[in-house]
Amino acid sequence: MSRVKTTMLEKANTFPKLSGCYLLKKIKNDEEVVLYVGKAKNLKNRVTSYFNNSVKTPKTEILVSHVNEIDFIITENESEALVLENNLIKKYSPKYNIRMKDDKSYPYVVVNFNEAFPRLQFIRNVKRQKGIEVFGPFVHGSNISEILKILTKSFTLRDCTLREFQSRKEPCILYQMKQCSAPCVDYISQVNYLRDLNLALNIFKGKGEESLEVLVHRMITAADNEEFEKAALLRDYIKLIKDFIDFSKQKNAELDSESENIDVIAYHKGDVEIDISIYMTRQGILLGHKSFHFPVIEINDELEDEILNFMFQYYCNTNDLLPKNIICDFEPERLKVFESALRSALENKIVVRNSGRKYSSLMKLTNEHAREHQRVRSLNEESVYVGLNRLKELLGLPERPVLLECFDVAIFQGSSPTASQIVFHDGRADKKSYRYYHLNERPEGNNDFAMMKEMLARRLKHGKLPDVFIVDGGKGQVSMFLEVLKEFDLSVPVVGIAKSKVDKKSNFRSSEITRSEERLIIPGRANPFILKKCKSLFKIVTSMRDEAHRFSRKLHHKAEKKKLFTGWIDQIEGVGPKTKKAILEKLDITKDELKKMNATEISQYLGVNKDIADKILKVLS
Repeated sequence: MSRVKTTMLEKANTFPKLSGCYLLKKIKNDEEVVLYVGKAKNLKNRVTSYFNNSVKTPKTEILVSHVNEIDFIITENESEALVLENNLIKKYSPKYNIRMKDDKSYPYVVVNFNEAFPRLQFIRNVKRQKGIEVFGPFVHGSNISEILKILTKSFTLRDCTLREFQSRKEPCILYQMKQCSAPCVDYISQVNYLRDLNLALNIFKGKGEESLEVLVHRMITAADNEEFEKAALLRDYIKLIKDFIDFSKQKNAELDSESENIDVIAYHKGDVEIDISIYMTRQGILLGHKSFHFPVIEINDELEDEILNFMFQYYCNTNDLLPKNIICDFEPERLKVFESALRSALENKIVVRNSGRKYSSLMKLTNEHAREHQRVRSLNEESVYVGLNRLKELLGLPERPVLLECFDVAIFQGSSPTASQIVFHDGRADKKSYRYYHLNERPEGNNDFAMMKEMLARRLKHGKLPDVFIVDGGKGQVSMFLEVLKEFDLSVPVVGIAKSKVDKKSNFRSSEITRSEERLIIPGRANPFILKKCKSLFKIVTSMRDEAHRFSRKLHHKAEKKKLFTGWIDQIEGVGPKTKKAILEKLDITKDELKKMNATEISQYLGVNKDIADKILKVLS
C-alpha cells in the first residue's frame, strides 16, 4: 500500500460513523480539485472502503490512485445527504461522478404569459420561469410541430416574433388569409385573444373535445356563409387535431384518475453498460419513454444507490412536468430515503413506491424498453462509450477520456483571425463550455503557430484541461500543437482529424473515382486510424470538427461584418449603442444595397423609426 493511500486510510478511520457526504480530492500545486462526491449512511465505513484492501472495480482503483485529500460534511440523515450530494455535484462537477445524458431531446410547447398576446412555441430546451407555461415533453410520432401550426391557424393566434410583433404598423398577410387575428394592431382585444389561446391549450390539458366543438361550430358557420375553402381547411384541421388527441390518449388500462401523473423507472445491466428507462404519463396522456445510459465501469457505489442518486439529480434539475407518483422496484429502505429527499428538495408531495400487482405490466414494459434500447444501440455501435473506449485504446490511456476539446482558427488573408473552442463531455456537446477567441492580427498575416500559442495561453486561464485535445488537421498541425503545449510545459494527448483522398479504379470505362476518407492522426503511430472502423468514434470527432468550423467561421464573419459596417453606423447622430447594435445584427446586405432604399423601406427593414431611417440615409449619401 502506498504512503498516500495509507495516510488517507488513517484519516478515514477518524471520520464519524454518521450520515453525510464525502469528497475525494486531488491537490496539486496548491490547486484543489474535487474528483468524486458521495453520500453515506456511515461516513467512516464508506470512506475507509476506498483505501483498505477490499475488492474494487478498475474505475475505483484509478480514482483512488489520484486522491490525496478527503473531506466530509455531516447531515441529519441519509435523505439530507442525498440533497447535499446533488448540490455538491452541481457545484464541483466531479470527474468521477456519473453524468448521464438523455438520449433524446424532446420537444415542448411553451407559452410566455409575460407577453400581452402570447404565441405557441415549439422548443426543445426550455427554461422554466415565472409566467411561462410548459407542456410536454412530446415524443416521436406525436407530430407536435405540425399540430402547433394547425392550432395557431385554427384559433388565429400570432405566429411572429416579439420584435416583429412590436414593430408592425399594419397587419401582415396572415390576417388577410384569415389565419391571424392581428393583435399587433389591436384588431382583437386581449380578453378575446386569450380566450382563443386557452382553447388551443385545451388540447394539451386533456380538454381537447371542448376545443374541437368550437372548431366544428366554426366550420359549420363557414359552410353556411358559403366560405367553402375555409370550411374545408377547418375540416382537415379538425381531423389532424383529433388524430393527435387519440394518439396522446393511448394510455395503459392500469392508470386511474389518482395516478394519471406517473413515472415508472426500470434499468437493465448489460456486460458493458447500464440503461435506465422512464415510462412517463402526464395528465392521463402517455408521453412515452426517456432513456439514459452509462458504463458499468463507472459504478463506484451500490448499483441501485447510483441509479437513485442520478434519478434524484434528474428530478431536481429537469424542466419536465414532475410526476405525482414514481414507481420503481428497488429496496423499500432506499425508496424511503429517495422519497424523503425529493420532497425536501422539491417541496412536492411525490410518492415513491414499488410497482406491486397494479403496475406490474407497466414495469415489465419499462424493463423491456431498457433492455431493447441497449441491444439496438449496441448492434448499431451508437454508444458514445464504444468510441471513447476505442480512443482510450488508441492512445494507451489508463482510463476512458471524458473531456474532449477541439479548436479551429478562421482567418482570411490575415484579417480578423478568430478561434473556437468546442467541448464534448462523455461524447456529447457541452455548449455551456464553448468559447470564442478574437485573436490579434499579425503584420506577417497567417501565423498558425503564433495564433495557436495565443489561443492556448488564453484557454489556460479557463478551468481544467481536457483529457484529449483534437486538432483539425494532419501531422503538421498536430506536431505544431504539441510544440505549443511543450512551450507551456503541458503533456495532454493530442490527435488530429484529416481527410485523405482515396482513388478507386472503376471497372466501368476505366474511369477514376475519388472519394475522401476521415482519418485520426495519432502521434507516434505510423499509419493513421481510419475512422470508419469505429462508427461511434467517427461520429464524436467529426461532430466536434464540424462544430468547431461552424463556430469559428460564425465569429469570423461577424467580426468582418462589424468592421465593414461599424464605421458609418458610428456616424449616425443621436442613436444609442443598443440601437446601433440592433441595426448591425439586422444587416445582411451591402452598404450599396442599403443606399438604394428609401427611408420607409429602411425603417421596415431595420425595425427603426422614420427619424433614425432619415439619419441613416443622410450618413450613407
